[in-house]
Amino acid sequence: MKFAHHTADSGYIFGGYYDESDAYMVRRPDGMSDWLLLYTVSGGGYFQTPQGRKECAEGDVTLLRSGVPHQYGTMPGQRWRFFWSHFQGLPEIGYLPQVEVWNQSISSEYYRVRIGHAFRNLLHDSRERAGMWEFLCQNAIREVLLLSCESLHSPLDPRVQTALHWLTRNMAEDITVEELARSVALSPSRLSHLFKQETGLSILEYRNRMRIQQAALLIRHMKKTAGEAALEVGFSNYNHFSRLFKKQFSVCPKDYRP
Repeated sequence: MKFAHHTADSGYIFGGYYDESDAYMVRRPDGMSDWLLLYTVSGGGYFQTPQGRKECAEGDVTLLRSGVPHQYGTMPGQRWRFFWSHFQGLPEIGYLPQVEVWNQSISSEYYRVRIGHAFRNLLHDSRERAGMWEFLCQNAIREVLLLSCESLHSPLDPRVQTALHWLTRNMAEDITVEELARSVALSPSRLSHLFKQETGLSILEYRNRMRIQQAALLIRHMKKTAGEAALEVGFSNYNHFSRLFKKQFSVCPKDYRP
């Protein structure tokens, strides 16, 4: 399955999804006038530039700089399935290492899903070309670049990252440690130990802190009452909520005046 739009010299964003055997190879001895961003879905490929060789595997985001002579293709004996996009430079590139080819492994399953969605949105918008399509495509590329940058700089174990994302998405739900542990393929005791080691807080402490911070925002910006905010973030016991709120903000929620 292949989608392509415009030509590499048009200055527009365009992209596609390729499923290639190890016969696939592209050589550009003069480089390109734009940038190339890829996300490997499965299999593997390689990039060869004057600075050397970089290999990309499943879950990797790869960025090839404009103007760099290069050759790339599928690794021997593999199939390479990947999203790709050509685009003009964006400011977010400045957050990444200034190398000819930058390759970042995305270990967080949550980030991988978001990056896959971003590329699918880019392909849809670049094909449909509705009134704001170029801005929508730029936003998709920005999301991929920023998530990759976040992966580069995050000090957390990827399993803890996934658990944090799970807690965030289900903040108001009564998620058990057992359910959370299953989501990252760890035992409850191992996840609890790793979570405390990585964040300095227990799972319960982290969830409660996140809920209290959200409740404070609801009181401040949405003019919610303390009781309404408590229920919205998942506290059924107001007294428990009030004690935690006072511990975190040094004031009772009903007296909170930001």
